[in-house]
Amino acid sequence: MTDHPDRQAAIIAQSDHYLLPLYKRNQIALVGGQGVWVEAADGRRYLDGLSGIAVNALGYGDPALVAAIQQAATGLLHTSNLYYTAPAAELAERLVQQTPWASNVFLCNSGTEAVEAALKFARRRSHNRAPGDHTGIVACTHSFHGRTFGALSMTAREAYRTPFMPLLPGVEFLEFNADSAQIEQLLNEQVGAVIVEPIQGEGGIHMATPAFLQALRARCDEIGATLIFDEIQCGLGRSGDMWAHTATGVTPDVLVVAKPLGGGLPIGAVLVNATVAQEIHYGDHGSTFGGNPLICSVANTVMERIAAPAFLSHVRSVGTALGTALRDLGERYEQISDVRGRGLMWGVECANHDVSPIIAAASDAGLLLASAGPDVIRIIPPLVISAAEVDELVQRLDSALHSVYS
Repeated sequence: MTDHPDRQAAIIAQSDHYLLPLYKRNQIALVGGQGVWVEAADGRRYLDGLSGIAVNALGYGDPALVAAIQQAATGLLHTSNLYYTAPAAELAERLVQQTPWASNVFLCNSGTEAVEAALKFARRRSHNRAPGDHTGIVACTHSFHGRTFGALSMTAREAYRTPFMPLLPGVEFLEFNADSAQIEQLLNEQVGAVIVEPIQGEGGIHMATPAFLQALRARCDEIGATLIFDEIQCGLGRSGDMWAHTATGVTPDVLVVAKPLGGGLPIGAVLVNATVAQEIHYGDHGSTFGGNPLICSVANTVMERIAAPAFLSHVRSVGTALGTALRDLGERYEQISDVRGRGLMWGVECANHDVSPIIAAASDAGLLLASAGPDVIRIIPPLVISAAEVDELVQRLDSALHSVYS
């Protein structure tokens, strides 16, 4: 690719002039990509260890995905939900087939929208049982569920919450991986919904223990609360299983998914069990663009790819190799206090160290990463990454760590 430093500078300048300054962007303008590699306007290539924040599961330029988008663009782009379309029906069926406990699906446009819908479904269920009661909601410490008022109310980070107070009332935060006594104390009879990430993403790549999720499930059953699992970041193959919660043996009442489902196009989904489904009625919720034919057609291709046993086996294989290599780095750098994760979702914690210099150094070394809190490096590459590319990723991270800590 020909170097165009002036083009990159122009894109950055135009963006900074016209876009609201809501993101602290890396000074890179991306213009293309292939596989797990992306290309900047100045001609540099980067190994993508972020995959668009866990969105680009199939990487860049995937032939089947490109073909699906091209084919879908020749048909209906939008109909509204006043009519039936085959792509939406097929996608809903695929999602239910991959989720044995689920019976029905709601389609929307993002993870945040999926969380909002899940909260409304839980509140509707509580209202049907006793109007005005069981309205409390419990989320977890270190949680992240989105930026709209409802989703933000379930998000624990104070820096995100404080400028927009007051938020939704009646929300309490439970210590992530709390014991049964703490769960029983906080989850009282007024709680109508509990939301938790089986593997926390933004909050630091923390994994829920089976015992914690089992205790939540048991307590929700006792008090009639709706248990919601947020797998927006950790679901759809990221953990090496289709769903991250499967390995724990615990099933929720509601599951929210999004990021990789559209292959880079915006879509979200809420899966519910039969108990919740029977509580939802006409007019309780809706979405003008949700489930539009084009994106659902593409999502069907994504689902077919990710659900293939060989694909998930690949994620587990390269994920194990990545975890082993990252732990080796942890043995070599005293600043690394913990390495944790599963599949292709890993956090490298440098306790009491700001990891932003490491992420900047990684960028200089041709590797794109992000943080998960101030002291955790988040590594979530495309699920199609090869074993050789895993080695390359770790080598470039090693170079970045060496430049910062040597």
